[in-house]
Amino acid sequence: MDLPPYKRPWYLCNAHFETIWPSLFRKVDLPSYRREQITTVDDDFLNLDWLQSGHKRLAIISHGLEGDSRRYYVTGMANALAANGWDVLAWNFRGCGGEINRQPRFTHNGATDDLDAVVRHALSTYAYETISLVGFSMGGNLSLVYLGRDADLVPDEVKAAVCFSVPCDLAAASLRLAEPCNTVYMRRFMRMMGEKVRHQAQSFPDLFPCDDYGSLKTFADFDERYTAPLHGFQNAQDYWDQCSSNQYLDSVRLPTWIVNAHNDPFLTSSCSPDFSDHGNPVVTLVRPGRGGHCGFVSIGKGAPYWSEVLAVNLLSVY
Repeated sequence: MDLPPYKRPWYLCNAHFETIWPSLFRKVDLPSYRREQITTVDDDFLNLDWLQSGHKRLAIISHGLEGDSRRYYVTGMANALAANGWDVLAWNFRGCGGEINRQPRFTHNGATDDLDAVVRHALSTYAYETISLVGFSMGGNLSLVYLGRDADLVPDEVKAAVCFSVPCDLAAASLRLAEPCNTVYMRRFMRMMGEKVRHQAQSFPDLFPCDDYGSLKTFADFDERYTAPLHGFQNAQDYWDQCSSNQYLDSVRLPTWIVNAHNDPFLTSSCSPDFSDHGNPVVTLVRPGRGGHCGFVSIGKGAPYWSEVLAVNLLSVY
């Protein structure tokens, strides 16, 4: 398939501008979501936001770390897919749907049980004939882990996936974001995650110690204290090792595209495994030179972003 090339606007002169610009300046009409809350097997809940027009095919969108169904990259993608013949389900990870969850856990890169619950709920409730997965950043890694780690358990109705700005190597991406050039992003992530820690500490003070939260500066600090012990990992490194999608890509059985810009400030080269000459023939790496992290800005007021045009083109045959 011939893919449309990405050309960044002339005024976005580096990767950081490409990454930050959409969150500051893009205006996207909020889809007319219908909210549904489903109960998980551990007596918790997930908030699902639907766009339904009676189509037989469904696109499930998984957002990034500390994102939600209302972020510009999700709403832009949801509107584009809905306008081109899909029902859309934008689901919110635990703690990201406007409510703190009941159980003492967060979302994390290996939480494929939650994505599987969303997929199976959609199939059992609405009997879709085909499902495509669209993931961004952490949501992209989670989607790839889901497709590869237990490939035999993925429902047959799931036909394709496209994932943008994916940290396929979590250890390397964590170290990259800890570099001084990425301080503005890391501080924002740590602040947002800290707010959720403090909320959870009200119900589970022993599991969410937060008196000295300000001493934590990086994902390594956060994952060592919270993510690993809360979710059964030995430590941060064990969490990264088990939940990096690059080790599962050989097992993916359906057409899948990983779209990582060369200049993504969050990622290293190890996050973009090349399948062009070897490896799994159904997994394709797309590497535009520019785009930043979940950027891929298009020129023109109200114009769909390149990532949205690409996803519609790639998934249109499924």
